[in-house]
Amino acid sequence: MDRYSRQTLFKPMGIEGQRELSKAHVLIVGAGALGSANAEMLTRAGIGTLTLIDRDYVEHSNLHRQQLYTEVDAADQLPKAVAAKAHLQAINRDTDVQAHIMDASASNLEPLLESVDLMIDGTDNFDIRFIMNDLSAKHGIPWLFGAFAGSYGMAYMVRPWDGPCLNCLLTSIPSSVMTCESDGVIAPVVQQTALLQLVEAMKWLTGNRASVEDRLVLYDVWRGEHQQMGVTRVKNESCPTCGETPVYPYLSTAEDAKTAVLCGRDTVQIRPDQKRNFDLTNLETKLQAYGKTKRNPYLLSCVMGEQRLAVFQDGRVLVHGTKNIDHAREIYETYVL
Repeated sequence: MDRYSRQTLFKPMGIEGQRELSKAHVLIVGAGALGSANAEMLTRAGIGTLTLIDRDYVEHSNLHRQQLYTEVDAADQLPKAVAAKAHLQAINRDTDVQAHIMDASASNLEPLLESVDLMIDGTDNFDIRFIMNDLSAKHGIPWLFGAFAGSYGMAYMVRPWDGPCLNCLLTSIPSSVMTCESDGVIAPVVQQTALLQLVEAMKWLTGNRASVEDRLVLYDVWRGEHQQMGVTRVKNESCPTCGETPVYPYLSTAEDAKTAVLCGRDTVQIRPDQKRNFDLTNLETKLQAYGKTKRNPYLLSCVMGEQRLAVFQDGRVLVHGTKNIDHAREIYETYVL
């Protein structure tokens, strides 16, 4: 029996919808909780091409909500993009999975958009979402916004040519959830958010576009609360992203900050002023004098007292154990450079 037989029996999907899905290309930014859930379900559904972008690696604290990863991935400190690709290809070898270990930015996302039919937000911060929002408006590619904290979440398909974009929506989204500071999270809210994103993705990719939800969906899985908010009227004709004279502000600004505190974590990311590739073998020899090291083909980690370094091949460094950017840079300059 065909592996998609149960799916094609669903009349809105059918054989033709399955055929369209097998030709579709989805780009997912962030392979954490939302990204990995969407990636797995799309792969099982038979998506043609899946491009994954993530800057981080698997840790044990991820495993309670990031369903695609295992204890082995965490022990090996595999980059999420690498681990995700391996598991997804084991699920469905017919899906072309393209994995990129990188910190998403306007400059490196835009070249990846050729042939992309849909973008999915699997990030944990609004900086990248605003970049995706501008790219969506500029290239006419819809994207699925999703966010959650605690037991509360929201989801919405952004189509800037046919409704409000994220810039417009911010006036109607409750400010209490517009933060990346962690209030904790339970796995069911991840699944709920991913499911809402995925069903709209499948509608769009299988040709059922008239059925796509045009309202912002908000919910609290713990309290069993669910509401849909009409947002058509918040469309702003003077919006710099989707208005009558767009300037795409998040694509024209200077390159992302070289240092950034990662949301909800005692971690600072540092990117080198100029692109560089570390010789991880030589760097490991240097760091062994200061702490316990561990290396794989993608990154080198070193535990030094309360701090832990993770040095990626592309030059990025995560300094765990601090939110102080100055302190993180001091550690970076002392032990890495």
